[in-house]
Amino acid sequence: MKANKSSMLIFAALILGILTGYACNQAAPTPEAAKEIAGYFGIITDIFLRLIKMIIAPLVFATLVSGLANIGDSKTVGRIGAKAMGWFVAASLVSLFIGLLFANLLQPGSALNMPLPEVGTATNLKTGALNLKDFITQVFPKSIVEAMAGNSVLQILVFSVFFGLALGNLHNQAARSLVQTMEEVVHVMLKVTDYVMRLAPLGVFGAVAAVVTVQGVGMLTVFGKLLASFYLALLVLWIVLIGAGYLVLGREVFRLIKLVRSPMLLGFSTASSESAYPKLMEQLEKFGVRNRVTGFVLPLGYSFNLDGSMMYTAFASLFVAQAYGIPMSLGEQVTMLLVLMISSKGVAGVPRSSLVVVAAVLPMFHLPEAGLLLIMGIDHFLDMGRTATNVLGNAIATAAVGKWEKAIDPVDEALDDEDTALPLAGEAPAAA
Repeated sequence: MKANKSSMLIFAALILGILTGYACNQAAPTPEAAKEIAGYFGIITDIFLRLIKMIIAPLVFATLVSGLANIGDSKTVGRIGAKAMGWFVAASLVSLFIGLLFANLLQPGSALNMPLPEVGTATNLKTGALNLKDFITQVFPKSIVEAMAGNSVLQILVFSVFFGLALGNLHNQAARSLVQTMEEVVHVMLKVTDYVMRLAPLGVFGAVAAVVTVQGVGMLTVFGKLLASFYLALLVLWIVLIGAGYLVLGREVFRLIKLVRSPMLLGFSTASSESAYPKLMEQLEKFGVRNRVTGFVLPLGYSFNLDGSMMYTAFASLFVAQAYGIPMSLGEQVTMLLVLMISSKGVAGVPRSSLVVVAAVLPMFHLPEAGLLLIMGIDHFLDMGRTATNVLGNAIATAAVGKWEKAIDPVDEALDDEDTALPLAGEAPAAA
């Protein structure tokens, strides 16, 4: 499987980076020499980071415009959409808050004590320089060309919302052709993203080798702490999501969880929410949610309700700040939480979209972008957990909206048992 091959290559790059870095660390006669050697590895990481930045602007614009243009403007769609978005926003804020809470409590990156990159030091990394007035002003673009050239994600989002809504309210043939063009641009950008992510093993190798060359192998314990901390936070998020589902669905939420175990396992094993999509739609239908609700809320959720990914962005951003010893006040963290919530919309469904979001947001808070590559070596293992959480969150959200719309039909629970068995390894998911 392609996903497994990519994961193996990244894991191999991680191991090779550790071994290479250790050899260089031992061979370097002085700390200064070790830093010089690490600088050569840094060339690889710099190239990979530039390629990541290259895809951000067109990816955000195309995905958000195509999604908004297809929403429609009927009263029913508006009512269902309002309920869904209310749930999505609340779930996103809760997910981000849990990520910030556990990152502050467990401090997974504090043991790294990474030196600030020379370029970052020259720009004087002071997160206190960010204030509410400047943030609000900078949200609105004065030129979309300038915003795209500078990868100003929030400004691109504002323009994309206006453009997408305007396009969706034009019903002539030219407008529909433009919508179809934007959908094709999304497909092209997904392919470009796939090409860029094929270079991820090189980026991981360069980043890990550089860190181990300077820091030695003692930093490896940080990876284990990061994994344990993240999965503990995910467990708490699961409890919160299931609890919220219980408030709306009652004991039926447990039947829903039983039904969606299969798509959750599929998402976990492939680290791809999209791979679980057809099976998840099928299981929601078995739960009794009518197609008119599932067909609208679930695709919307795949763009706006990725709870595991939301928590990850907060967790990863604070990990980078901790790794470089950059303190962030509570106010700055709350501001970052809001920025992450907004910036994450529109890039869902993209391979490793969470990394793209974090890469876009780190410069806004003057955090070193190179810190992102510290996580990439084990990102697949983090991605598995957050993908399963995304599937669970969207299942509960769709069922909750169906309940509010009185669009859940009674079903024979005996039929549930037909598909509750977990798929065998390598088994293809059922088509919707």
